[in-house]
Amino acid sequence: MDFQVVVLAGGTSKNLVPLVSKEVPKALLPVGNRPVISYVLELLELSNLKDLIVVVEGQDAAVRVGSWISGAYVDRLHVEVAAVPEDVGTAGALRAIAHHLTAKDILVVSGDIVSDVPLGAVAAAHRRHDAVVTAMLCSAPVSGPSESGSSVGKDKAKKPGHYNIIGLDPTKQFLVYIATGAELEKDIRIQKSILRAVGQMEIRSDLMDAHLYAFKRSVLHEVLDQKDTFQSLKQDVLPYLVRCQLVIGDASHLSGYSFSAQNNIIHPSAELGSKTTVGPHCMLGEGSQMGDKCSVKRSVIGRHCRIGSNVKVVNSVVMNHVTIGDGCSIQNSIICSNVQLQDRVVLKDCQVGAGFVVTAGSECKGEALAKKEK
Repeated sequence: MDFQVVVLAGGTSKNLVPLVSKEVPKALLPVGNRPVISYVLELLELSNLKDLIVVVEGQDAAVRVGSWISGAYVDRLHVEVAAVPEDVGTAGALRAIAHHLTAKDILVVSGDIVSDVPLGAVAAAHRRHDAVVTAMLCSAPVSGPSESGSSVGKDKAKKPGHYNIIGLDPTKQFLVYIATGAELEKDIRIQKSILRAVGQMEIRSDLMDAHLYAFKRSVLHEVLDQKDTFQSLKQDVLPYLVRCQLVIGDASHLSGYSFSAQNNIIHPSAELGSKTTVGPHCMLGEGSQMGDKCSVKRSVIGRHCRIGSNVKVVNSVVMNHVTIGDGCSIQNSIICSNVQLQDRVVLKDCQVGAGFVVTAGSECKGEALAKKEK
């Protein structure tokens, strides 16, 4: 299915000392008298996903893990072991091997997962929905994730449980909100725009992230490049992508469109002129036409708009049946339906009411333009 598989195997995690050591890195810790990484490797083999990159933190740990895999899975799997610096985090580990990732989609799985869910089914679901990211969630233990340390008795009882707050659409197939490690006692604030986009949302605190993801490679590369401070897939990358899917209005599954490789939605009937670009987090509606050398960034353009050449639209909403002349510049503005902007209009921080005509060469900043009430 043109998937590359990345297994994040960790290293000699300080959190697991003294169980781990230089001689026994995390991936080789025994579970049921087998190295823990063997469970995921055999699960991948059963799904016929046999070309793997196993990422290990630390050169010495990588050598030991690679040596064990070579002996145990000779002639069964094709495994490349990649060493990355210690303590870079899951996102940092992917960033370090990004040049090795060339397939359309990337399956990322934790090296300590023990599961009977066919990983091929996760990959197939990701491809079926043409998703930017697919995450596997599972039921959390009734008592919640265990606390670290050796707290017992009344000390443990005082500690609030930490949960993932998960928001799902009515079909329970699409993530529309995620807050990792949130305390159940705290208020959770959810933007109205999210609720408007999905109509209805189910909030769950009984689910946990299984640390199994499928990513569209082009979007993953873009996020890792632009967000160089992101260290964790669970805490940084996944919540960011969930937020981004709603920046452009309706979520893709509700609009009937699919995200492109550029993380935008362009209706198949829309027409783009030569050297015209529509950036990430943008939407271009049905039947709209754009001339040559236009640029759209972080904006929504509605249906059946006619946009001339050399037009720039940034951080703006353009509604339906809007006509925009050549050489216009629109920034941080909202243009209502049936508006006409004649040539060389410059708008910044403006709102233009329905049906209004802005004359050629006008430059407006911080204005509300609308027809006079009769």
